[in-house]
Amino acid sequence: MKIILYCQHVLGVGHFFRSLEICRALKGHEVILVSGGTPVDTPLPDHVREVRLPELMMDPDFKNLYTGDNDRSMDRIKKERREKLFHLFEQEAPDLFLVELYPFGRKAFRFEIDPVLQAIRNKDLPESFVVCSLRDILVEKKDPVLYEARVIHTLNRYFDALMVHADPSLIRLDETFSRAADISIPIVYTGFVTRKPRAGSGERLRRRLGVKKNEVMVVASAGGGTVGKPLLEAVMEAFRFMRTEKPIHLFVFSGPLMSRENFKRLQALSGQGVRVNRFTAVFPSYLAAADLSVSMAGYNTCMNILAAGVPSLVWAFPQNREQRLRADRIARMGALHVLEDRDLQASRLGEIMDGALSAENRTPAPIDLDGAVHTAVWLETWIGNRRRVS
Repeated sequence: MKIILYCQHVLGVGHFFRSLEICRALKGHEVILVSGGTPVDTPLPDHVREVRLPELMMDPDFKNLYTGDNDRSMDRIKKERREKLFHLFEQEAPDLFLVELYPFGRKAFRFEIDPVLQAIRNKDLPESFVVCSLRDILVEKKDPVLYEARVIHTLNRYFDALMVHADPSLIRLDETFSRAADISIPIVYTGFVTRKPRAGSGERLRRRLGVKKNEVMVVASAGGGTVGKPLLEAVMEAFRFMRTEKPIHLFVFSGPLMSRENFKRLQALSGQGVRVNRFTAVFPSYLAAADLSVSMAGYNTCMNILAAGVPSLVWAFPQNREQRLRADRIARMGALHVLEDRDLQASRLGEIMDGALSAENRTPAPIDLDGAVHTAVWLETWIGNRRRVS
């Protein structure tokens, strides 16, 4: 089966890595990953190839698109993207078009998505199944009535199924989308999508890093890094106030999208026992190796935390409800602790980190983390059944 997976990340990189994990699970198929945000330097599985559209990103307020290309106008870049995406479908004739988030989000990119959807339905492009790939929680909208009406219209008209990458025991779609009952296509909960650390990877990584068994390892991370500077600065300052008697190592990951200026600021704060990097391809292994994680509360990081079983402190991005809602739900299960803004004061955070290190081990949260595998199996079965019926 040939699959085109469209993923447009605009602020962080969580959407990209979640889509990449689904791509990995679709082994045995030819997968074309269409991306159009800031390039992410990470290896791809052999069965996956990336097709990049001219870069577009969005400001932290989610109001305006921008591009790093000063030689071309926004209108020209949009035209090039739209034509490149349409021509890709003409050339490849995929069996499945898997669309990440749209129409629940990425309205600013409907200029290139809608022409493909319309052409598939009008048979101006080769026949293809169309499925929406959606995360667990939707952000609030200024006009929810108009927003939900638009989503329902587009979803029911152009899509064949909706896959929600969540465990309904933690969060259901209708909690952040009131018209879920009006969706006429199949809705499938796949479980959460995450990459799990390999058995023994934590111990092997500690040996490679030179962290002994009687020493403490803390990992601090900020997802893509666009909005994580306040948290990472607080952790690095709090590190000086920690009172643990054991030698302690702090590994800081800024995220690949943090500005050069902010990254240099973090480097300037580092000292003995502190290492600052932008990104690691083996982040799940770092969490498996760690005695404590301090991070943003994005989808991918929260699920990485649960998969690794590491004691964790998370701070939610305050711009919308998404991260805080998820973190609060998981915290009720005892799997992590949510930091408030007041907790980012250095001495206070140092005490909280000390307390988290000395706390008893937490019981793993009973959440389905096999969403990537379930996604691949369901798609294969569902498309196979649809083909037999037709």
